[in-house]
Amino acid sequence: MSQCERKMLQGTRLKPQETKRHGLVFVRSVRMDRQWWNMQIDNIPAAAPPLAAGRTWKVRYGVLTLIWLGWMMSFLDRMVMSVSLPFIGADLKIDTTSQGLIISAFFVGYAAFQIPGGLLADRFGPRKVMAVAITWWSVFTSLTGMALTMPILLAVRFLFGVGEGSFPGASWKAIATYFPSGQRGRATAIQSSVNTLGPALAVVVAASIIGAFGWRTVFVALGVPGLLVAAGMYWYYRDRPKDHPAISREELDELEADRAVQPGAGAVDAPVPLANVLKQPVLWQMAFIWFFFDITFWGFSSWLPSYLMKIRGFSLAQTGVLAAVPFLCGTVGTLLGGYCSDKFKSNRKWWYVLTAAVSAGFLYLTFSVESANAAVIYQCVSSFFMFFAMAMFWGMLMDKIPSRIMGVASGVVNFGGQLAGVVSPPIIGFLIKTGGGSYSSAFMFMILALVLSGVVTMTLRSTEAGS
Repeated sequence: MSQCERKMLQGTRLKPQETKRHGLVFVRSVRMDRQWWNMQIDNIPAAAPPLAAGRTWKVRYGVLTLIWLGWMMSFLDRMVMSVSLPFIGADLKIDTTSQGLIISAFFVGYAAFQIPGGLLADRFGPRKVMAVAITWWSVFTSLTGMALTMPILLAVRFLFGVGEGSFPGASWKAIATYFPSGQRGRATAIQSSVNTLGPALAVVVAASIIGAFGWRTVFVALGVPGLLVAAGMYWYYRDRPKDHPAISREELDELEADRAVQPGAGAVDAPVPLANVLKQPVLWQMAFIWFFFDITFWGFSSWLPSYLMKIRGFSLAQTGVLAAVPFLCGTVGTLLGGYCSDKFKSNRKWWYVLTAAVSAGFLYLTFSVESANAAVIYQCVSSFFMFFAMAMFWGMLMDKIPSRIMGVASGVVNFGGQLAGVVSPPIIGFLIKTGGGSYSSAFMFMILALVLSGVVTMTLRSTEAGS
C-alpha cells in the first residue's frame, strides 16, 4: 500500500502534488475501501431474524397466557363448589357437616400432591404435567355433576384435588424457565391475579348457570373449557425454550444471558435429589412465610363475608357486592406489587415486611372501627396491601430458587400454604364460637399470623431472598 493510500484510509488530506502524481490513487482507494467493508460484513455473525414491524409479542407471553387460563379454570372449578353447596345438600339430603367434608376432600388431595406434582415437573417437564393435570381435574369437574351419592362425591372431589395439586409447581417452573429473573415478579403477579379475580368470577358463573339449569350442569359445563386449555398447553408449550419453534434468537440470548449471571442456576435438565432440595434453609423459611400468610388469606376469604352480615348488619345482597370489592382492590395490589417486585428487586424483603405490617394494621381497624362503611373501606385497603405483599413474596421465591428445582421447591412452599387452608378456617370458627359470636379474637389471630410472616421474612439473608 502506498503512502498516499495510507493517508486516505487514515483520513489525512493529500497534498495537490500527491494527487497529481498518483492519478489513480482515488480509484484504487475506493476499491480498497469497498473490499475492506465487504470483508467486515462477511465476518459479522448471523443474527436472529428481526421482528416484524410493531411486533412485541414474545413466546413467554403466550406461555404466561396459557398458565393464567389454567389457573383461572382451577379457581372456577373449585370456587363454584362454595356456591353450589346448599343445592348439593338439598339434592343429596346431607347436612352442613357433610357439606364441609366435601370441601375438605378437595383440600386433602390438593395438599397431598403439591410436592409430588413438583417432582414430576422437575423430572418429566412442565408440559406433560400441566396438560395432564388440567385434563385430569377437568374430567373430575364434570364427574362432580354426575355424582349421585355422598361417598362417590367425596371420592370425586379428592381425585379432583389430586389433579389440581399437580399443577402449581409445574406452572411456577414454567415461569422460571421462560422469564428472565428481572421479569418473574410481574409474571407471577399476573398469574396470581386469579387469586382475586377467580372468586368474583366464580360467583357470577355459578349463580347464572345454577339459576338456569341446576347445580349439576355448572360442573359438567366447566369441564369442557378446561380440556381446551389443556390441549392448547400441550400444543404450544415446550419444556426447553430452545425447542420452541416460534422463539426468536433474541429471546433465547436474553434467557441465556440471565442464567449466566444467576448464582446456582446450573443446567435446567440436571436432576437434583429431593433430599438435597429439602436441605436448603431458605426453602423452609419461605414455606413458613407462606403458611402464616395463608392463615390470614384463608381467614380473610372464608369469614369476612359472614362478618359483614352478622356484625356489620349488611344484607345478603349487599354482602355479595361488598365482599367482591376487596378482592378487586387485591387484584390492583397484586399487579402493582409485581411491578414493584421487579423494579425494587434489591429491597423485596423489606417491601414485604412493610406492606404486610400495613395490611395487618388496617385489618385491626376493620373490626375496631364503629362505622360499618369505614370497616369496608379499611378491609379494601388491607386487601390491597396484603396482595401487594403476596406479589413480593413470589418475586423473592422465583428469584432465589434455581429453575431446575423450581417444581418441587415451589411445591414444598405451596404445601405450607395448603396446610394453612386446612387449619385456619376451623381455628377461626372455634375462636368465634368461644367468643360468643365476637370476631375480635378471630381478627387478632389473622393479624398475628400476618405479622409473623413478616418476622420470618426478616430472618432471610439478603443473598438468599434476592433482596
